Amino acid sequence: MRSTLLLIILFKTALVFGQVAVFSVKYKTIKFPNTAEGEVLKFSYEIKNNGKSALEIYSSETECSCTEVTLPSEKILPGEFATIKVVFDTKGKYYFQNRMIYLNTNTRKGKELLRFKVFVEPDPERVFPKDP
Repeated sequence: MRSTLLLIILFKTALVFGQVAVFSVKYKTIKFPNTAEGEVLKFSYEIKNNGKSALEIYSSETECSCTEVTLPSEKILPGEFATIKVVFDTKGKYYFQNRMIYLNTNTRKGKELLRFKVFVEPDPERVFPKDP
């Protein structure tokens, strides 16, 4: 009797832990064409929950204040889509930019990564310091 009860409890526990949210995005990295310094890039990532339980995105982390991220406010149910909106201000940025967005989620990994790349052409008026 005890062993049967123990097996039932273990089986139910395994089912509960097996139901996780799965973060999925078609393109984790977005590459932009050459962009002039000072332009503002606005774009979005369409994400899908391929898991068995609701996906929650708690917060995001970026490398600088030049990147603004707007997360979905609601949980993303299994099989459903949501959009993460991003605004990148190129003012004061130049040359190759490889920016990462870290998302704190309830997936197995806990952190998910999105990335975008752009070559920012410096403003022709910009004065660069001379090498000594």
